[in-house]
Amino acid sequence: MLRCPDPSCCAAVGQDMIDMLASDEDKKKYSRYLLRSYVEDNRKTKWCPAPGCEHAIDFAAGSGNFDVSCLCSYNFCWNCTEEAHRPVDCGTVAKWILKNCAESENMNWILANSKPCPKCKRPIEKNQGCMHMTCSPPCKFEFCWLCLGAWSDHGERTGGFYACNRYETAKQQGDYDETERRREMAKNSLEKYTHYYERWASNQSSRQKALADLHQMQTVHLEKLSDIQCTPESQLKFIIDAWLQIVECRRVLKWTYAYGYYLPEHEHAKRQFFEYLQGEAESGLERLHQCAEKELLQFLNDESQSKEFNDFRTKLAGLTSVTKNYFENLVRALENGLADVDSHAACSKTTNSKYGGGGGASKGKSGRGKGSGKIGGSHDAGR
Repeated sequence: MLRCPDPSCCAAVGQDMIDMLASDEDKKKYSRYLLRSYVEDNRKTKWCPAPGCEHAIDFAAGSGNFDVSCLCSYNFCWNCTEEAHRPVDCGTVAKWILKNCAESENMNWILANSKPCPKCKRPIEKNQGCMHMTCSPPCKFEFCWLCLGAWSDHGERTGGFYACNRYETAKQQGDYDETERRREMAKNSLEKYTHYYERWASNQSSRQKALADLHQMQTVHLEKLSDIQCTPESQLKFIIDAWLQIVECRRVLKWTYAYGYYLPEHEHAKRQFFEYLQGEAESGLERLHQCAEKELLQFLNDESQSKEFNDFRTKLAGLTSVTKNYFENLVRALENGLADVDSHAACSKTTNSKYGGGGGASKGKSGRGKGSGKIGGSHDAGR
């Protein structure tokens, strides 16, 4: 888009003129900006968002999967450029990340675990068993934790240090219903968020550890194991495959907890189906991870070839395959919005109507069969 600096001239300044007239430093700068211009003006290319990465990704649309993999090994979502989050949609991911960063959870904690001082209105946390509270300086107001009345009005006649008859009477009259309801709602909301966030974060840290273990296996342990077990490294690929599966499954499992947090409470059938599929996938992953992490150690510590190594190969390869199937079932179900639950309910309703609506519904088969959808599909066209 460069033009001749003379206002009366409309001639374009092309790369050939830059190469002929510019200094070496300006030529490099021009080439850098030319590449940036090409990438940023092209709807099918994007820069990899990984820190320090200078690769651009050329995206081949049409697969329905927005997870892409750069040459630097970073996986991200082409649509929103957050880290890869299949099978959870971009909207859910945006809400979850915002919630993790927002101050709303701090306010929920304050609401659930503190009460305002009746005099200065600052939030007070109760850190001892006694109901006698003293606000911090300069306020120093003494009050009852239960009814928020002045402590000077309390004593043995109001129930002593660990109770408050005035509070119980007022509660029975409904004076504290709304306040208690809001506090209880905040506490329940906080407990729910904590439940899902802890598991989300735990799988994130497990994935980071698995990535480090995979790198260690590829750079150090594979050669050592090959020497000890007298097996070519090409025949130990099943170990790398297992670790790659662990890394991918930890990523998927992490995001299923964000999905579970936003799954409506009233959709009981969908929640039960989701928790069943998630539980099956998680238990399979834990077995695979333990086998790859702990059972492999004995063969790395052997001084000579072990006869049990072939049994280990069969076990690890089998666990890798089974775990992959579990997660394909989970991914497919979530991407379909757990529609199998709705179709099963509709089918049951039709059957009941046809046969007079009698009897109990039979149990549907679990989602343990092999899935056709692949997890972790990516476009490796980094440039």
